[in-house]
Amino acid sequence: MITSRSPLRISLGGGGTDLPSYYKKYNGYCISGSINKYVYTTIITPFSPGIYLKYSEIEKEKNFSKIKHKIIKNVLTREIKSLRPQIEIITLADIPSGTGLGSSGSFTVGLIKALRHYKKELITQKELAELSCKIEIEDLKNPSGKQDQYIATYGGITEFYFKKSGEVIVNRLPLKKNTIDDLNENLIMFFTGFSRNSSDVLKDQDIKTKKLNSEMIKNLNLIKKLGYESRDALIKNDIEKFGKIMHEHWNIKKERTAKISNTKINDYYDIAIKNGAIGGKLIGAGGGGFLLFVTDKKKKLRNKMDELGLLEVDFQFEFEGAKII
Repeated sequence: MITSRSPLRISLGGGGTDLPSYYKKYNGYCISGSINKYVYTTIITPFSPGIYLKYSEIEKEKNFSKIKHKIIKNVLTREIKSLRPQIEIITLADIPSGTGLGSSGSFTVGLIKALRHYKKELITQKELAELSCKIEIEDLKNPSGKQDQYIATYGGITEFYFKKSGEVIVNRLPLKKNTIDDLNENLIMFFTGFSRNSSDVLKDQDIKTKKLNSEMIKNLNLIKKLGYESRDALIKNDIEKFGKIMHEHWNIKKERTAKISNTKINDYYDIAIKNGAIGGKLIGAGGGGFLLFVTDKKKKLRNKMDELGLLEVDFQFEFEGAKII
């Protein structure tokens, strides 16, 4: 039995500039942090021939062409060449998909990692991240970026430069231990009660960027600039400034498309700002999922969000990335 563990993530700056429609023309930049919430993928050889899949649904097929789950179908077709496959894959996650924490990218990374180990084949971090991106962006034509696959692979609090050529430069942010401790202490996350398909939100951005829509390009340029400013604030351990930048980031991000937020989420956000949050945003593409806040009044904010019925999910940053456990 082989089990991989790949982390989920929170975006800390520059998110949205990691889509090919943007970085192939302007270069992209983002900061992401992997957290101790994971996707687990287990692979075993069953006693009988066939493909046995257990995720949010259960599938039992004789060949790859019949598999419904698009990512699993693509990965198995690539990785397993047997005409009479005999494999069972079970996947579980600490947090369900559609909540903005990069679960799809994490799942793809974890599945490939587990399969390569299952086949006794090595794969480097760079190869793992690149292959995961190729599957989701090129093969499956999802309007998504590269951030999720890369942070799930490398882990930590990490900056990524997405070059026009397609090259991705990966750097672990040089943060002191007390800065990481301060982030763990001053970041707080609540589930909004809304789930969504990120493709629905990102599609508008992707189409407008490809058409060189001036407002969209301007918006993403500003987001990238704020990503650099977030990096500088974090390196200086200026958590308050980081929170204010996040607040500015959220206000700019909401201008991209009406699908990013809604009246209920905006109300939650405004109430949080009045009750101790320095800044915050919806994690991921938007439309639902988790609200992340920076605060130095955690108890006050927690109590208010609890009154509103929002579920807090406690987390810490992790620094291992995808691994076999």
